[in-house]
Amino acid sequence: MSESEHKDNLHRYLRAGREALLWKLDGLDDYDVRRPLVPTGTNLLGLIKHLSWVEWGYFGIAFDRPMPGTPDWFTADEDEPNTDMWARADETREDVVDLYRRVTAHADETITSLDLDTTGRIPWWPADRQNPTLHRLLVHTTAETHRHAGHADIVRELIDGAAGMQAKNSNLPEAEQSWWSGYRDRLQSVADQFRS
Repeated sequence: MSESEHKDNLHRYLRAGREALLWKLDGLDDYDVRRPLVPTGTNLLGLIKHLSWVEWGYFGIAFDRPMPGTPDWFTADEDEPNTDMWARADETREDVVDLYRRVTAHADETITSLDLDTTGRIPWWPADRQNPTLHRLLVHTTAETHRHAGHADIVRELIDGAAGMQAKNSNLPEAEQSWWSGYRDRLQSVADQFRS
């Protein structure tokens, strides 16, 4: 496989993760996309906002390619932890999704214009790892995007029961709700055997 084919393959997986994440917003109102459904506050819009910051850092700052129109919170001091993990009341859903699309378009330009062995600089990483290649950052960001798409899948299922990998391919068995209820009950029965 040529370097170009290898890079295209990695890039395709990154784009698939991005699409899966955005799909999780479909059909939900503004309340549901902001709802924190687990004790750590994970919410759908916050995951998209966070990944905007991730791609801006790894494909913009790391390669000295700042993006025009960077939001203030991208470069603000860490006065408030997790500011990238939720959308403020004055940040609309459209604002967050538009930012993500702009950041990923900027990232795509970086990915397509540089060779995989191009070295960047991540000043917030430990000193011995501060100069990763585009290849490493592409793998790292793809893994992080898919990890958060998995979080989004669980959060979405908690909201309205919708689950799956893509709108056209859920990657789940096609079954009625009654089958899923029985399946879950069977798993719970097995787990109960191990209850302390």
